[in-house]
Amino acid sequence: MMILGMSLALVLSACGSSEDHLEESNKIKVVTTIGQIAEPMSIIGGDRVHVISLMGPGVDPHLYNATQGDIKKLASGDVIFYSGHHLEGKMGEIFEHIGKTRPVLGITEDVPKEQLLKDVSGAIDPHIWFDIDLWKQGLEAATEELKKFSPEDASYFEHNKKVYFAQLDELKMETQAKLSQISEEKRVLVTAHDAFGYLGRMYDMKVVGLQGLSTEAEIGISNIQTTIDLLVDYQIPAVFVESSINKSSITAVIEGALSAGLKVELGGELFSDAMGAKGTTEGTYIGMYKHNVDVIYNALIKKG
Repeated sequence: MMILGMSLALVLSACGSSEDHLEESNKIKVVTTIGQIAEPMSIIGGDRVHVISLMGPGVDPHLYNATQGDIKKLASGDVIFYSGHHLEGKMGEIFEHIGKTRPVLGITEDVPKEQLLKDVSGAIDPHIWFDIDLWKQGLEAATEELKKFSPEDASYFEHNKKVYFAQLDELKMETQAKLSQISEEKRVLVTAHDAFGYLGRMYDMKVVGLQGLSTEAEIGISNIQTTIDLLVDYQIPAVFVESSINKSSITAVIEGALSAGLKVELGGELFSDAMGAKGTTEGTYIGMYKHNVDVIYNALIKKG
């Protein structure tokens, strides 16, 4: 721990020169871990901020190890936002060290504990962005941090936030209307790991993940067999892969269900821990969310 601390200190001290800064501009430099924070904050911050996300498409934050380049980006930022609740499980000490010199905020850390989901071991589910109401709380906290950093821009940030939140409220209503069309007995979402619990709670869907909350958890044969049994019992027509997770476990479930007499289709690819590529619709929070809802709806409504 001491060696890592000394290494971080050396990197931070080396980042003081202008040549290592994110970019030469008068904008507030915001560095985030995941795109689910970066893209909304680029909208709320507007032309007053320059936002960098460390983790791009297909990157699994549970397994992510920060590079020296990442630490330089963090040290060059004015404000740092991460999700929290051990989503970025291998970066805790880095946040602690960076936080000694600049604002660092885990945007979901102050969401009331009673509103958060937990697994059987008591670990908090960190995939909070799938509950639009809770994610708004996180983005609210990030916006307040921006206001504290730049009080002269506070009214600008607040206006942008209100406009964006209205879009999120509309997204929630559209999603509710769409997923409610799937019959209750077919409203079962089977994915590679347990990332969609908040979406399931919000829209009354049963969610089954072969891995636990973290992709570091191992998948056992019993997990696969239990999932196959559930698919057969409920006659679920489709299961789903994730953009940042290996597909092998889902393939095993499909093959096992077929052996049990049920043809289960691959419903499509969902975005769980990472969003789509920059410049695409799925590279935005709203676009990613809509993509997932459309894929789930189209796959499960067939026999619903």
